[in-house]
Amino acid sequence: MTSLAEALLPLLEAEAGQHSNATAIIFISGAQGIGKSTALQSALQALGPRAIGLGIDDFYLPKADRQRLADDIHPLFATRGAPGTHDVPLLIDTLTALKTAQPGTELTLPHFSKRDDDRAPGPRRLTLEDRPRLIILEGWLMGVAPDPAAPSDAPLNAVEAEDTAGDWRRHQEAQLAGPYAALWDMADRFIHLDAPGFETVLGWRLQQEAGNLGRPSGTLTDAETRWVERFIQHYERLTRRLLAGKRRPGETIRVREDRTVI
Repeated sequence: MTSLAEALLPLLEAEAGQHSNATAIIFISGAQGIGKSTALQSALQALGPRAIGLGIDDFYLPKADRQRLADDIHPLFATRGAPGTHDVPLLIDTLTALKTAQPGTELTLPHFSKRDDDRAPGPRRLTLEDRPRLIILEGWLMGVAPDPAAPSDAPLNAVEAEDTAGDWRRHQEAQLAGPYAALWDMADRFIHLDAPGFETVLGWRLQQEAGNLGRPSGTLTDAETRWVERFIQHYERLTRRLLAGKRRPGETIRVREDRTVI
């Protein structure tokens, strides 16, 4: 069976071959826990200095900024993940700087600590060995389309039921139609990694959370499991929207529950 990394690498290799004299920006979407980061890291090792990999998770707003959103718009914005909780201007500036970078260029990149749920105090420093042919950004929501009707839809889950006036969803859709659309416009290509369905995400995310905590899979406490069950509800509507094809067009890689490629 083909692994996600084995399916992803040929697509990226082909893209790198087409951009020997320019730099392409590739966005990779995929549900939480599907294995985006692991597959990309494997591909980056094979591609070498021709490619730079980033994760949108590192561009989450600091906790204090998310709390201000929670105070001003809706308490649900204290939780990272939804559109509006990323520093999109910083991400756009970073991609722009990488696209024009030359060998020897030194860049400062943010790093988000999921353990602390906050931006790490020490940024990462990156010195480019070569001019990159590919800049690859992975994230769970890459390319998702806005839906102006979503704020008035019936709640999908208990988290959305807390958004009684639709303010949380309304701000997300405005962000998707504005800053995130400008970010999507920067991509030369999208690659979408499709889960079998949203129902698969819980098991994947429980495995991922154990890893985030430095523990073996299956060792989360009942309280930690309930936290994950609630956490993924923040992502449900847009994950289902992506899987329904309401997103920027691109290559699709479909995976099974065991994360092997169909």
